[in-house]
Amino acid sequence: MRIGTLSLARRGYPTIKYLEAMRIWVVVLVTVAGCARSGESSFDGGAALSRVEEQLAMGPRYPGSPGHASIQSWLATELTDLAWETQSDSFAYRGTTLANITARRRPAPGPLILLGAHYDTRRFADRDPASPAEPVPGANDGASGVGVLLELARVLGEREPTCDLRLVFFDGEDNGEIEGWEWAVGARHYAEFLEREPLAVVVVDMVGDKDLDLPFERTSSPDLVAEIWSVAQARGLSAFRSEPGPAVLDDHTPFLARGWRAVDIIDLSYPAWHTVDDTLDMVSAESLDQVGEALLAWLSQACLPLEG
Repeated sequence: MRIGTLSLARRGYPTIKYLEAMRIWVVVLVTVAGCARSGESSFDGGAALSRVEEQLAMGPRYPGSPGHASIQSWLATELTDLAWETQSDSFAYRGTTLANITARRRPAPGPLILLGAHYDTRRFADRDPASPAEPVPGANDGASGVGVLLELARVLGEREPTCDLRLVFFDGEDNGEIEGWEWAVGARHYAEFLEREPLAVVVVDMVGDKDLDLPFERTSSPDLVAEIWSVAQARGLSAFRSEPGPAVLDDHTPFLARGWRAVDIIDLSYPAWHTVDDTLDMVSAESLDQVGEALLAWLSQACLPLEG
């Protein structure tokens, strides 16, 4: 991903007062939904953290590495075991074979919603002053988002969304500006060939930092930001702050370029970003749990009914 800046006025972002009003309105909906679904399984941050650990055991997962092949097989197996239909879309980029992996619970007639994360890691830790030529382990930058999506796959497998809900694991996000590569290669490919407009695209990236801090990413769609952040704050999820953070080129960017609603849930204050210190000890179950809970709460409104 590449960090940049963008005027909030140009993006038409809602004011903090507007987000607070949205938060109050959402409290009622979340409370009612929680009472109606009290018997259902909830998101387990500890289980998501175990998924992070499993990915790290594969080693670096940049395209062309042994770990890259391992995680592709692992994702397909895990999703199939969770009763999600999976499809691997392979394509060539600069002499390398990449693959986006899509999981669907079952076809549904409702609107299309995509939840996405990248599974590749960065080939070089170029922000690390001591070891810039070493690969990034990718505990937070890559594995955390995947861990959240896999735990969501488990929880959502017990429910019946009325929308066409897809989990998308993007390849080739994290090697931009290395040997001529672009950023978000897999997401660019996916957005280019997506057959219909989604109601929403939600990307989770670097969401496991122990000191999780989630101001809203500046290029994300303001109305979608308001929906998700308001729900999160209504549930007391303190990492979600109604303040602007940096702008970043990430897997949500190609969808925005097509004029579609997209949001990037990302912590860009992570100190181990693109260094060899991006390891398991930097990630916490509590942080993963906040993001998973927020997404479940938002989905309970955007994709009703999510009933067991």
